[in-house]
Amino acid sequence: MSDGKLERAFERIDAANAEDPREEEVDGEAVPKEWIYGRRMSATLDAFRPDAPEPVKLAARAQHIQRWKIPRDEYPMDRKGYLRWRQTLYGMHADLAAAICEEVGYDAETIAKVRKLLRKKGLKSDPDVQLLEDVICLVFLEHYFAAFAAEHEEEKVISILQKTWRKMSEAGQRAALALELGPERALVEKALAG
Repeated sequence: MSDGKLERAFERIDAANAEDPREEEVDGEAVPKEWIYGRRMSATLDAFRPDAPEPVKLAARAQHIQRWKIPRDEYPMDRKGYLRWRQTLYGMHADLAAAICEEVGYDAETIAKVRKLLRKKGLKSDPDVQLLEDVICLVFLEHYFAAFAAEHEEEKVISILQKTWRKMSEAGQRAALALELGPERALVEKALAG
């Protein structure tokens, strides 16, 4: 299906995310935040489902494409504002990824599927959307959960964990339980016991 299209799309997505002015330290080196996030999404998908369909691979890499361009603080700091911000991001990610897919020569059906995946349409009913959601949750737990837990009250952390768990498939939950989480594992166990 790809004929090199997947690799070219990844290069363009990575180049777009390399523009992120925010940085994260990885192995002693400062790298753009969304660039490393996209790479982690791809690596986690490859480990979790190496046979994933190509649209899922594209959507995983583009999950946060240029996310910094729509800052959270541009929306009211309440639940409604948060949900509006997320929906706006979904649309931007879908549009940017679709444009890249078109540039590298993907057909309309693949582009439409990538859009659907990035808009999170069909969670729990579309296996590909569910697969993407599982990978999002696994990346959060493996790479971002410890920092999140350190910045928030335990009650909020447990609530977020419970919501995350409900979004995952059984296979995703099994993969999450297999992660080496360190001291944060106790919070996961508390969340699941609740």
